[in-house]
Amino acid sequence: MKITTRVEYGIAALADIAIHSAGGEKVSTPEISQRQQISQKYLEQILMLLRQGGFVRAVKGQHGGYSLAKSADKIRISDVLDILDNSILADAAEIEADTGIRPSVKSCLWDRMNACLRCFAEHLTLSDFLDLQKEEAASGDFYSI
Repeated sequence: MKITTRVEYGIAALADIAIHSAGGEKVSTPEISQRQQISQKYLEQILMLLRQGGFVRAVKGQHGGYSLAKSADKIRISDVLDILDNSILADAAEIEADTGIRPSVKSCLWDRMNACLRCFAEHLTLSDFLDLQKEEAASGDFYSI
């Protein structure tokens, strides 16, 4: 499976917004860009997709910025993946050959692996991700946002 930078940066941006807007403050694009080392222009494109998907809300002006449009425990990672790159959880391509073992490779391996991935992503929320990130950061094995 190949994860695009748009997906990686999108999830990092959502996590950053969740962490830094906890008190009701708005998080600006330059702040996210600096903390997550993401190009501000690219980040703005990603945030536009996340806003269109209903994950973030934008406020313009001097004290504007981004906040979550719904609570982190209501944002499913599968929904975020579908908005940012709908090919990640897509079904494997159809196998053209009707004979041999290739159709079984698709049904016994790829389809099942994709089903496990989709199930995992559907049950994992942004809040769950933040909890996992905190646990790994506390153990010293993970970079903290």
